Amino acid sequence: MEYWSVLLRTVFIYFVVFLIMRSMGKREIGKLSVFDLVISVMIAEIAVIVIEDVDRSMWEGILPMVVLLLIQIGIAFIALKNRKLRLWFDGKPSFIIAKGKLNRDVMRKQRYNLDDLLLQLRENKISNVADVEFAILETTGKLSVIEKDDIDGRQEEPKANTEKDTAPIVKPEVKTPAQFRFEMLPIPLIMDGKVQDENLAKLDKTRFWLKNVLQEQGVFDSKEVFLCTIDHKGKLFIDSDKKPRF
Repeated sequence: MEYWSVLLRTVFIYFVVFLIMRSMGKREIGKLSVFDLVISVMIAEIAVIVIEDVDRSMWEGILPMVVLLLIQIGIAFIALKNRKLRLWFDGKPSFIIAKGKLNRDVMRKQRYNLDDLLLQLRENKISNVADVEFAILETTGKLSVIEKDDIDGRQEEPKANTEKDTAPIVKPEVKTPAQFRFEMLPIPLIMDGKVQDENLAKLDKTRFWLKNVLQEQGVFDSKEVFLCTIDHKGKLFIDSDKKPRF
């Protein structure tokens, strides 16, 4: 009789955990942040306790799992509008390699050693560190890599297609920010309607400059902007309630 009880509990808790994980969203299925991992581990532990202890009411396991589900959904909803809360729970991406150079201070802070780096580079099909321009350790622990070949390819000049077209093609001069640190990576200037003053300082720009740029695109209030980024060419991407003029 006890075996049947364990079997029924296992099947029932399986569907309960399945529904809870589905309710948490697709973000839970992929790479987990620390916050997501804690929630998932706790749910798994509660499920095991309820299955093993046949004398315990299943509601003693279902109720805590539902509470964890509400906590996760509640914090995720609040974090949609509050970037500080997102950063507190998920953290920030870290540049392990920037402009072809290893950032030892960041590696030490993240307790990320050379073996970890070489392993994840191999997973990205890169055998030589010298081929890497940027390596970004994401909040999920995944390493995103941008190779130097990719950057060189983007910077190549277009070539003449015919013999008649022998005049050199002059690329229009683009004014880029004076202190642009990560040349090939778009830098966010506005996120969730909030100006990123830290990134403006990296670019040696001010809020006044940003306001003028937004007005040129038909956006007159930064709070209306969901996301605004700038790339190494000084080109802006704006997603706002009002459609910008490009």
